[in-house]
Amino acid sequence: MTIDPRTYGAKADGTTNDAAAIQRAIDACAANGGGTVRLTDGAFLSGTLFMKSNVYLNVAASARLVASPNIADYSPDVHHNRYRNETNIDRCFIYAEDAHDFGLIGHGMIEGQAEAFPNEGSIYRPMMIRVLRCSNVHIENLRLYNAAAWTTAFLDSEYIWVRGVDIRNDKRYNGDGLDFDGCAHVFVSDCYVRGTDDNFCLQASSKALPVHDVHVTNCEFSGICAGIRIGLKSIGDIRNVTISNCTLDRVWREGIKIESTEGGTISDISVSNIVMRNVTRPIFVILNNRFEPDDYGTSIELDHVPAIGRLENIDISHLTAVDDEEMANTHMRFTDDVMGSPRFNGIRFDAADGHPISGVTLSDIRYTFIGGVKQSDIPAGEYPKVLDRLVAPEGRSSENYWPDWSRTSFMDLRNVADLQLRNVRLRTLHDDERPAILTDGCDDMAADNIRVNGRSWKRYS
Repeated sequence: MTIDPRTYGAKADGTTNDAAAIQRAIDACAANGGGTVRLTDGAFLSGTLFMKSNVYLNVAASARLVASPNIADYSPDVHHNRYRNETNIDRCFIYAEDAHDFGLIGHGMIEGQAEAFPNEGSIYRPMMIRVLRCSNVHIENLRLYNAAAWTTAFLDSEYIWVRGVDIRNDKRYNGDGLDFDGCAHVFVSDCYVRGTDDNFCLQASSKALPVHDVHVTNCEFSGICAGIRIGLKSIGDIRNVTISNCTLDRVWREGIKIESTEGGTISDISVSNIVMRNVTRPIFVILNNRFEPDDYGTSIELDHVPAIGRLENIDISHLTAVDDEEMANTHMRFTDDVMGSPRFNGIRFDAADGHPISGVTLSDIRYTFIGGVKQSDIPAGEYPKVLDRLVAPEGRSSENYWPDWSRTSFMDLRNVADLQLRNVRLRTLHDDERPAILTDGCDDMAADNIRVNGRSWKRYS
């Protein structure tokens, strides 16, 4: 069956709150065994909507579903954000819990009205979509624009398809695109994501719900933080992930970021056929343990410093990353941030002594870095180490954005076991005085056909 919410009194005039009418249509559809609630010809203003099993909300090309600018129109009964110290984004616009076989489809727009919710202060801002403990979820062919916080948060769910979705979330902080926590059997394809935070993110808040069997292909990412992020929230395990045939354009921090920081195991990750343009740090991978109760990046479920987990079997191949002179006028104008410093760059793998990342293959890599960094731009002394916080609770540990400099022009690989480098081409646009590649604590590595600015590179040469 197909229901038009106008049947229940929706006005679609962009000013009347149509939430009650749309919800009655969803409930009626569910009560009759399922079907479609179809929005056409107008702007449907609404607060929180609750999706139900076997119901598809179809926003037609002629329609917009518009988030209310009034936070009072958003229900508090929508679970919560799982990052510590970020309760201001607990609420959401579209919510589903314990539902199956449902989705958001169509060729229209869901508009989050981000500019109605200021960034600063304790202003509550709703996420756009949150899905909890659901299965067989479809998000297809929609434009998801201007969420006031994250665009999507899929939690503890399985069999999720996100296809042909256009996400633009660059008006406010916390502008994530596609976030999955505790999810399995995820299929993301043919999407465009632009935002002020991570474009695509996999996280595991619970040992009981590992993330596994995730497939991402044919997508384009652009934004201020990471293009593709795996981990940080990593109490549980993350495994069996394939990412292929994607482009990353003007990502101002990391292209691919993998972090096991909360005791879990991240393993069996394949990344292939990736092209990046003007990405500050193409690859960043770290294995550490952290618990920062006052930090925004800590899982709300974590209450102690965990033992260091594991990070293994990472295969990155056929990756091209190219800087051009545009970076001097874009990224590097932010001189008070790491993303604005030409000395913060490169491919970095790092881990604590005695806890190596293991089983890493980097093959068919082409990296052109803008360069121009002098050795005098780099602080003297030993590059800070990743610390095991159970052994060394004091002192500053090397981590994500600290140190805020890179000691190499291209690759800094430390404490990586079973490392293979094959067919790597590295080039700078401007002379750079730092070492091209460092491989500390990588005793069982193999390197074949590595060239730096046209010259063959040999370890210890």
